[in-house]
Amino acid sequence: MIPDDQACGALTFMVRKVWLAMRASIGEELKAFGLTTSQYATLMMTAGNPGMSVADIAREVGSTRQAANEMLGGLEKEGLIERHPHPTDRRTHRIQLTPAGLERFAQARIAVDRRETELEANFPDEQRAAIRGWLVGMAEACR
Repeated sequence: MIPDDQACGALTFMVRKVWLAMRASIGEELKAFGLTTSQYATLMMTAGNPGMSVADIAREVGSTRQAANEMLGGLEKEGLIERHPHPTDRRTHRIQLTPAGLERFAQARIAVDRRETELEANFPDEQRAAIRGWLVGMAEACR
């Protein structure tokens, strides 16, 4: 039997626990904008990388292509994104934010940034920088 302090200290599960707690906290903020965390992540990624494909988005949000397609369908129905044919691959569509999508993302980002600032408020600047550096490094190491 594994002692409780060792079982709770498994890095993967500590990160998961933090992710789930942050996702719930940020999800509460996003309700005011009619967005889920996956939809917000998609708007954020697409704002930064216009022309992503459905497969690209699925990989980045950690879902299947089918689930990403369904989520994109909801965003498209709300007029927040548009799908445009890829110039060289007729099976692929490039995702673009509409002006309404850019506006909704900009408004939601203010609330998300504010909430993340609140969550980080008790951590010194050096610790916040170290944590962010570790997260980026770990993501790279896992690729």
